[in-house]
Amino acid sequence: MSDAPAPMPISQIAIVVKDIHAAMEAYHKALGWGPWNVYEHKPPSLHHTELHGQPQDYTMIGAETHVGPIVVELLQPVEGPSIYKEWLETKGEGLHHIACMAHTAEESDAIKQRFAEMGASVMMGGRIGETIEYYYLDTEPMLKVIIESGSGHAVDLQPAYTYPRAEGDG
Repeated sequence: MSDAPAPMPISQIAIVVKDIHAAMEAYHKALGWGPWNVYEHKPPSLHHTELHGQPQDYTMIGAETHVGPIVVELLQPVEGPSIYKEWLETKGEGLHHIACMAHTAEESDAIKQRFAEMGASVMMGGRIGETIEYYYLDTEPMLKVIIESGSGHAVDLQPAYTYPRAEGDG
């Protein structure tokens, strides 16, 4: 038997895009995915952000929808340097990361430590609101994809808007 950890469930897959509106429309028309809840991630709700181990301000727009048990997220970088902008500059739009979120801060810290021991440090991270910590691990060399993890719950997040808008919405 191997000493492999318990399987980490996938909570989300994310795609980095240049134009969130065009991407939501394309996925909605082609695959029927939606409605999308759109979040403008910026201060003060987005805080304590870091990039490559250094404090760094950045903002992004995220759009999320459930596709079965998985959340699909579209991410458009807005201001400041980020791994999303780095990805767009080097690889273009496309699948960026798989999120395997933890339930508690202790579980999240243990994931960071385990991956650090395997040589995968935190590339970027931050906090959203009072309850959410997120970070991206440098797992592309070993897994060919970036893994996101963290802890917290998005129950206190309110979308800026939903696409497509429901009938009767302004």
